[in-house]
Amino acid sequence: MKYFRYTLELYKSPSSRYTCPSCGQNRKFTRYIDIETKHHLAVHVGRCDREQNCGYHYTPKQYFLDNPDAGAHSHVPVKPIRPIPHKPASLIPAELFKKSMAGFTENNFVKFLYSLFDETIVNSLTKLYLIGTSKYWEGAVVFWQVDINENIKAGKIMLYNPESGRRVKKPVPYISWVHSALKIKDYNLQQCFFGEHLLNLKPDLPVAIVESEKTAIIASIYFPQFIWIATGGKNGCKWTTFDVWKVLKSRKVILWPDVNAFNDWEKKAQFLKQQGLNISISTLLETESTKEERASGFDIADYLMRFPCEQFWKAPYSRAP
Repeated sequence: MKYFRYTLELYKSPSSRYTCPSCGQNRKFTRYIDIETKHHLAVHVGRCDREQNCGYHYTPKQYFLDNPDAGAHSHVPVKPIRPIPHKPASLIPAELFKKSMAGFTENNFVKFLYSLFDETIVNSLTKLYLIGTSKYWEGAVVFWQVDINENIKAGKIMLYNPESGRRVKKPVPYISWVHSALKIKDYNLQQCFFGEHLLNLKPDLPVAIVESEKTAIIASIYFPQFIWIATGGKNGCKWTTFDVWKVLKSRKVILWPDVNAFNDWEKKAQFLKQQGLNISISTLLETESTKEERASGFDIADYLMRFPCEQFWKAPYSRAP
């Protein structure tokens, strides 16, 4: 068989690009087609457009070597895709992590939590979510990303206003990473969900996903019937890639997007549903937020902080999506 008979499909529209079987990114995978029949080869035969971040490329030659009985249209069972070797994720040393678990009286974010909740609740939150303190900026917080296997993948350093609870963004963004602050060379950052370590604590609870670490922490007090985790940003920890979301495979998942991210997260939910994840999306903010709130980037924490948390404990499911 001559392999020049097969070529990468030319771009015609977004529908001519597919989901990468390696990194899980949607519309980033170009499939090979048979130039004689105009049919695609098997769904995993192609190249990821993310050459630097993924690098997946499974050629027709490799496919037919792995599947000598495959016909031109690839309608026969295929062997598993040969895994692509990946550089292992770097980890933060445990001693650095432990050193950050102090100095809460100087932590602006923790000061803000004290303005919302009593001391017992705040102390519980700092332990549950492994909230750290950094000297990189005076009053800075560290949001540690600890995976389901208790590996310390990363630490995000941020600065908050202790009174408003808003991020300080001027004169500089005031956001960094522990490995950058400590100038750890050749650190291979591979993020996970913030709060992922909590998944083992209550395996039967549904999982609520939000964008910011602050939102996950606050919402966990109002809706304790969920395990609240955060992506760390709109796209954040690359949470639609299989290597990240696979920890949710056996869970019921509800997305709680910020108001300005609803349409984007709805598409992500549809994609993950196609991958077999039991996932839905809350419309609470879509129905409850005003124009002014939408313009300000309203999120579920902003909504919840209108109410005393005790009001939710009396009827914990009454305001759920």
